[in-house]
Amino acid sequence: MFWRIVIGAVVVLFLVMWVRAVIDVFVRRPDLSGVGKAAWAIGMLVVPFVGLLIYTMLRPADSQIASRRRRRS
Repeated sequence: MFWRIVIGAVVVLFLVMWVRAVIDVFVRRPDLSGVGKAAWAIGMLVVPFVGLLIYTMLRPADSQIASRRRRRS
């Protein structure tokens, strides 16, 4: 019973992080081109754990994204 709860919690955590990353790619990243967005989406779909891990490590900080938006406006 304990392991079912742990596995369920891990699956839910992964799904939340994956959905957040996909939303981040398509909504919050105006600096990415269409090809870049498609590449990240395909990478996260084909190899979900590795793709999510790599995206999380390589994505710019929220402050960097905000400063890029301010410069463009």
